[in-house]
Amino acid sequence: MASRIELIQQMPIFGAIGGETIEFLLGEAPVSHVRRGDFFFHENDTPTCMFVLESGHVTVSKSWQDHELLIRRLGPGDCFGEMALLDLCPRSATVRADEDCRAIELTSDNLYRLFEHDVEQFALIQMNIAREMSRRLRVTDDLLFRAQMGEALEAPERL
Repeated sequence: MASRIELIQQMPIFGAIGGETIEFLLGEAPVSHVRRGDFFFHENDTPTCMFVLESGHVTVSKSWQDHELLIRRLGPGDCFGEMALLDLCPRSATVRADEDCRAIELTSDNLYRLFEHDVEQFALIQMNIAREMSRRLRVTDDLLFRAQMGEALEAPERL
């Protein structure tokens, strides 16, 4: 457990989170094992949790005109599906395992338990999730601005 806690503390959404808090979260958080080629979820699925990738790599894609287009690739230490914990809207993208993966599932219930247990650590995780979403939004904003200004951008890879 100690090595797992150490690994998780290096992940951006768990930055500055104490070992006791991570152990508390892990106690109730299931771990998903998704085989290469299988999906964590599909675009427009009902959200149930976010995932913190412990091992493996995934492809995040979006459908457009009957094609799957690459949004990004993620690896150990990355999270995905975090919008599900904030907006409760259908999934905005599809996530497929590029190799066998192991990921921690964090649900609203997991975080609510933490809120009741340690509100400061809960708030820090929420801020870390918001920072991660903000980083991604900045990249997207920059791409949108450059496209609106007429810059020719590289087309997304078709999957």
